[in-house]
Parts: sequence; C-alpha cells; structure tokens
Amino acid sequence: MSAVPSATAAQPATFEARLARFAVQQVALASQSVLSYREAGGADSDALPLVLLHGIGSGAASWVQQFDVLGASRRVLAWDAPGYGRSTPVAAASPVADDYATALKDWLDALGIERCVLVGHSLGAIIAGAFATTHPRRVAGLLLLSPAGGYGAASAEVRETKRDQRLAMLKELGPQGLAEKRSANMLSAHASEEARAWVRWNMSRVIPHGYAQATHLLANADLAADLARYSGRVNVAVGADDAITPPAACERLAQAARTPLQVVPHAGHAGYIEAPAAYTAIIDTFCRASGGQRSQ
Repeated sequence: MSAVPSATAAQPATFEARLARFAVQQVALASQSVLSYREAGGADSDALPLVLLHGIGSGAASWVQQFDVLGASRRVLAWDAPGYGRSTPVAAASPVADDYATALKDWLDALGIERCVLVGHSLGAIIAGAFATTHPRRVAGLLLLSPAGGYGAASAEVRETKRDQRLAMLKELGPQGLAEKRSANMLSAHASEEARAWVRWNMSRVIPHGYAQATHLLANADLAADLARYSGRVNVAVGADDAITPPAACERLAQAARTPLQVVPHAGHAGYIEAPAAYTAIIDTFCRASGGQRSQ
C-alpha cells in the first residue's frame, strides 16, 4: 500500500450555488431510455474525457468539487445511473453489472465519446469494471475509489441476506430516513459539517426503485472476477478510515487487478466529498498518466 497526502475539505458557500453551474442535462439513448448527467469543461479539449460513476446512495451532483478543478483541462461527465435522478431504470428487476454497463455504453455512444478515463466510486466501481472488461478499447484507464466488490462470489444465503437487509431498511426508512441514518457511515471523524450535509443531501434524493435495483446489482456482482480478466491500466484507492469498503477489502480487489492500493489518510468512504483536494489530485494524476487524446 502507498499513502497519499491528506487534505482538508473545501468550504464552499453553498453546494447548491456551485451545482447551478453544472445543470442537469438529459440525452435519449438508442434503447429509447433517457440518461441524465452533469458536465464540466469544454468539449473542444483534445484530452480524453473523464467519466465519473457514483455509488449506491448518491448521484451525479456528488462530484461537483471535482468539476470545479478537473473541468479546466478536459471534458468531465458524471451520470445519474439508471434509476437515479432523471435516468430511466434498467429493465431487469434483479439486474447484473452488464445491464448497467450496457446503459453506460449507450450513453457514451449518444455523446459521441469513443474513449475515456473511467472512474467508479463504490457501486460505481462495479459498473466501471464490467464496462472495462466488456469494452476494453474504450477505456484508457480505470480508477476505482473505495470499490464495492459485490457478493456474487458468496453463497446464495449470504447474497440474499445482504440484499434483503438493505431492501428492508429502504422500505422502513425511505430515502430521507436512510440519509439520516446511513450518511454518517460514509465519512470519517475528520469530515467537516459541510461534507456531512452534502452526503445527506445526495442520499436523501435517491429514488426507491432505482436504489432497490442497485441493491440487487450489489448482491449479484463480482468485481474481483472482472478485474482478474481485465488487462488494461487500473488503479485502486481507498480512505484509511473507510468503514464500508475498508482498506483490507480494497487490497483484495487491488490484488485481483494486479495493482498497488493507494490509501488516503483521514478519509472515509465518500472520500472525494470530504477530502476533495486529495481525491481530485489522485484523479488528475491518473488522467494524465493514462495519456492519450480523443483524436487518437
């Protein structure tokens, strides 16, 4: 494991004001569904686009602090996964990673993006890994932040128990209650109040049906198996204080990907929200090392 410097979370006046600069956009896909997303930077940049995939309790808006910095040098896009924001859910009641990877392909096709640097956080890492394995030539680099491994390699009993516990919590609490009860687990003790409020804001806006489908995805997925088959460039990073996908679990995924694990001090699961400078630097460094231009 290699450590990277810690960083104090930025103190924006209001996230709402910052989000207004990156308004929600929508695009129709070939499957007759719709995908919503936010975008920063100029489409005229010749640098490869950067595509950001959020986790199970979040959305495109969670990446606003990365938009501010990374959009200066390249096109940066963050989707609302199927079933999130204004995005059409996937068709399957109990989807697998390939269902979301297909939606990702359709979205990139609709935007004319042939190749990109792909970043996945938590559940988003599962989708990113499936896409990279299926479409390796379209991914210049795969960066996984606090990746969720999924329970696909576990016994049926374990998969069903994990799935049903999360679904029961959703049914009992609803998105707002879920945000109040679960959001604190996403951050370390070092997180600012602004970071805590931002995680709650994102989690309170999840759509129950989309969240339920994502819960099935988590139960069905096996990211380690995808990473073992993937031969492209990949990095894995995790917060030292991540209690949801702890460093030991991420180390196993990094080993499957045959890459060292980066550990960010004083950061929890939603590290890119509470320690934006450190995580933005990791993403920027990875993008530059992945190289390449859209025209290649």
